[in-house]
Amino acid sequence: MTHSSSHETGPSILLIGASRGLGFAMSAEFLKRGWNVVGTVRGNARTELHDLADAHQDRVEIEPLDVTEQVQIAALRDRLSGRRFDILFVNAGTANTNQHETIADVTTEEFVRVMVTNALAPMRVIEALQDLVPADGLIGIMSSGQGSIASNEKGGHEVYRGSKSALNQYMRSYAARHAGEQRALLLLAPGWIRTALGGPEAPSGLEETIPDIVSVLLSKRGKPGLEYLDRMGRTVPW
Repeated sequence: MTHSSSHETGPSILLIGASRGLGFAMSAEFLKRGWNVVGTVRGNARTELHDLADAHQDRVEIEPLDVTEQVQIAALRDRLSGRRFDILFVNAGTANTNQHETIADVTTEEFVRVMVTNALAPMRVIEALQDLVPADGLIGIMSSGQGSIASNEKGGHEVYRGSKSALNQYMRSYAARHAGEQRALLLLAPGWIRTALGGPEAPSGLEETIPDIVSVLLSKRGKPGLEYLDRMGRTVPW
């Protein structure tokens, strides 16, 4: 589904992983704030984002993408060639099925799946799509406070923690390679939120957290270099 006029006026965001949960809610919030949205979905099933696109055909586009498939990332880059996005934000991510298993318990296959989805795939997306973002734009990734090594005093969620810590390290390497550039770079720790990934026991809902998340992205624009921030804009220790 492509609506050619959605990128002609107003600021625009390319949101990777926008079919549900945080990604969909972010799409709706950016739309409310006057932004145009190009959101990616995995697979062919109809999603909440399709409903949003139907209601706002001039401002919302949907692109197919499985971030773990390099050929699909390359195809998206080709389809969007020549476009410009004020923000590129990678929200796509996953968790291991059993969050209580330790690194000693997890199967190799499950470990690889989580690490590829959470650490390798987001960086591949950024490397492939970075040229769609102007020099004064913003590139960000949804990280997690659990990726903070300094804050890990209780353990738990070991596989997920490790994948987000790896992501943070790779993004720091990316930032080092692009030192001196004007582009803003962001790792965002949204907190524990009630979504399919966060689960029903999370203390916060989308309604009260998404406006803060979007505000942090917008406030980071125009501030060169990499920061690791929570949804209130506070620095998270590495």
